[in-house]
Amino acid sequence: MLTSVELCAGAGGQALGLEQAGYEHEALVEVDAHCCNTLRHNRPQWSVEEDDLKLFKDRAAKLKGADLVAGGLPCPPFSVAGKQLGALDERNLFPDALDVIDAVRPKAVMIENVRGFLDAVFHDYREGLKRQLKALGYETDWRLLNASHFGVPQLRPRVVIVAVRREVSDRFEWPEERHQNPPTVGQTLHDMMAARGWRGVDAWSHRADEIAPTIVGGSKKHGGPDLGPTRARRAWETLGVNGKTIAEEAPDPDFVGMPRLTVPMVARIQGFPDDWHFTGRKTNAYRQVGNAFPPPVARAVAEQVSAALKSRPLLKAI
Repeated sequence: MLTSVELCAGAGGQALGLEQAGYEHEALVEVDAHCCNTLRHNRPQWSVEEDDLKLFKDRAAKLKGADLVAGGLPCPPFSVAGKQLGALDERNLFPDALDVIDAVRPKAVMIENVRGFLDAVFHDYREGLKRQLKALGYETDWRLLNASHFGVPQLRPRVVIVAVRREVSDRFEWPEERHQNPPTVGQTLHDMMAARGWRGVDAWSHRADEIAPTIVGGSKKHGGPDLGPTRARRAWETLGVNGKTIAEEAPDPDFVGMPRLTVPMVARIQGFPDDWHFTGRKTNAYRQVGNAFPPPVARAVAEQVSAALKSRPLLKAI
């Protein structure tokens, strides 16, 4: 079994995908206490390091030899929703992640970030990252993957960066995208919306006949949980969903109007299994879900990394 170290693990989206791909976690590093509680609740056997990555990196050498270093590094430095300060943003943790990679020297690296990472303004930053990884012995590639192409009922484009040791780099191939559409929001959530006997669920499900817009987690500086800015909430309205707040439970039998989503509903749209529980009150739980990397996408990439690492070296031509 391959082993992994995950940085900025969040509430476990990528970690769960890696587990599904057959990886055993040696450590999951996360600074947010709410996320750490969720990880421990769902997987008591996991070694969760509740720590700042900037501090943890000094102890990373103890994990030397793990097969994979993975992570979902903070997105604000590259997000179009922010100022796109990149290397100048104090939340940029790529340098710290590189320090961990240098200490652990895994066979492969897998990092997820927002699509803004590919903007032209960050061309030099990307090339610099590639050079730094090359100096450590890795060949690096990145690709924009959409969660909907991997069965997730959501329009969620994310950049995945994969770096593989030079001697096996030619064996890594990106996962193939599915050629069929994922289920719609109505199909995905019908049973959950009907959980308390809502009589209007069939009509609602028929109206919610598209996949979801991108789920957003929001910032701790933001107020309560909602499904995003005005434009996103309008997109939800076309699906018959009130995106202004998150509900505590499914609609009652006589409910009239546009229903709100619950945290478990949002989690299912993110690709989490129903038995993955997010601890804490509604606002904290929702933010954990909204900021997660969909497990099916993480699994698809991790399986390809695994295949590359487990394949036999190619024989040299005589």
